[in-house]
Amino acid sequence: MYGLIHRAMRAMVTETLGDQAWQTIETGQGIGPGELISLSIYDDALTMQLMAAVSEALQLTMEQTLRRFGAYWIAFVSKGAYSAIVNFTGRDLPTLLRNLNRMHQTVRATMPEALVPSFTVVTEFKGRICVEYRSTRTGLEPMVIGLLEGLIRHFGLTGQVKPGYASSEASQYLITYSDA
Repeated sequence: MYGLIHRAMRAMVTETLGDQAWQTIETGQGIGPGELISLSIYDDALTMQLMAAVSEALQLTMEQTLRRFGAYWIAFVSKGAYSAIVNFTGRDLPTLLRNLNRMHQTVRATMPEALVPSFTVVTEFKGRICVEYRSTRTGLEPMVIGLLEGLIRHFGLTGQVKPGYASSEASQYLITYSDA
């Protein structure tokens, strides 16, 4: 994964537990600022190792941590330098979901070695969207639920995300939402 993920992990931990908690994770994992370079690609094993340490620090299961991080990720990239990308991708939930692949292709143009997921809107009705997620990575489904929950909040909506059909190749999620 790319270093921006690591930077967001650090921000989540420091906002929740303080700077010392992140320093303890860095020391325990034998990493430093070199693993936090936003546009660098890092082995997924390092990212998952860091996520496991974050999970331990937060005293949550890995699934809970991934879900929490997914929601946090949306808030993280929605502010600062990355807000323009999020806003450009879509000004409402359905539009953003339909444009996620375009945004990920832009990331891939900048970082050709990045392994980006694919999101497809399967069905869409007022207040309900079924999204299919595909990735060569496994085990990130809780993070996807968190991402989708984070998007609901980002757009000032209320709602929920329910996992649906899942196979080794794809997972579907039903998003129900309404104005807050």
